[in-house]
Amino acid sequence: MDALTENWDIILEGFLKTLQLLVGAGALALVVGTVIAMFRVSPVPVLRRTGAVYVAIFRNSPLLVLLLITYYGLPQLGINPSFYWKIVLAMGLYTAAFVAESLRSGINGIPLGQAEASRSLGFTFGQSMTQVVLPQAFRNVVPPLASVFIALTKNTSLAMSFGIAEAAFRMKGLINDYAADRWTIFIGIALGYIIIVEAISLGAALLERRWRAER
Repeated sequence: MDALTENWDIILEGFLKTLQLLVGAGALALVVGTVIAMFRVSPVPVLRRTGAVYVAIFRNSPLLVLLLITYYGLPQLGINPSFYWKIVLAMGLYTAAFVAESLRSGINGIPLGQAEASRSLGFTFGQSMTQVVLPQAFRNVVPPLASVFIALTKNTSLAMSFGIAEAAFRMKGLINDYAADRWTIFIGIALGYIIIVEAISLGAALLERRWRAER
């Protein structure tokens, strides 16, 4: 237990870095995923194909491979952001594929008549999506989106392999220094991840309940 109590500040810094990765990659995934979802239901064939190709590439590629590409490949192209942004870029683009598919299922759940009615009022495709369809689609997919961000939370531990001092990185360091307390350290770090995941689940449940009450 001393390994945790004596190093609580290091552990806290690790979880703050984990949250920074989660927020950065999550925000990027939401923006890119929404655009890709719109591509997937677009009446323009080339946009639909572009969205389908994006989802096929990023959903079927191991996240570790994408991390390696951004970490080692971007500098070869003359693009060399900080380690943090390389990891955020890889995790955000990877997670965007899952956000897009979740959102697309929500869009498909909206009655077609609503989109047709908005277009009959003179809305463009973009206006129809942003003002009529997407707000309802997001309300339909709160649970699956929560699952996507829970998976992202756990995926942030892969950043440990690239020297990002997040929670899993701190756990590895503490286990090296306090080998006899390895189970205590493991349980303590796991508890931190569980708290983050439960916070996401609680937030999603409250949001879903609120939106359901407004219907």
